Amino acid sequence: MKAKKIVITGGPGTGKSSIIFELEKRGYTCLHEISRQVTLEAQKEGIDQLFLEQPLLFSEKLLEGRDAQYREAEASEQDLIFIDRGVHDVVAYMDYFNTKYDEPFISTCKQRKYEQVFMLPPWEEIYKSDNERYESFEEAEKISQFLSNTYINYGYKPLVVPTGTVKERADFILKHIER
Repeated sequence: MKAKKIVITGGPGTGKSSIIFELEKRGYTCLHEISRQVTLEAQKEGIDQLFLEQPLLFSEKLLEGRDAQYREAEASEQDLIFIDRGVHDVVAYMDYFNTKYDEPFISTCKQRKYEQVFMLPPWEEIYKSDNERYESFEEAEKISQFLSNTYINYGYKPLVVPTGTVKERADFILKHIER
């Protein structure tokens, strides 16, 4: 039996990583967000903000990394695997930034099927920007809409996770996994 691949997505600063860490603490297999890792690797190569300086290359590296996570989840023996952002997030961000992309992005989104998508809504009370997250809260709200639309356009019905404590949000996700 293949692992059920569950994406947790949402705009920047919505609490995805905190929920992933909570689920991991509870013994679930989780795959972490990779965009900070891509940014830090580019900085080691002298590119301060790959996302801003070479957006298509950044997106290609993200797609490659998220596709690798998908394949890792596919090969897993676990029942459930939670993934902090899916391949569709890459296309949503590119659409938001009006970045042109070619067929491999679209075909990867069509080929990679997740069993369920949970969407974390923008939440101003917990939003913080930092060295890798430089969007304003208003931009984060727009990005969230692009993410939601992208998943819907690829046939998903993202379930919105209500605001609350990390524990409450993790409980909500676990309670609403389609069996």
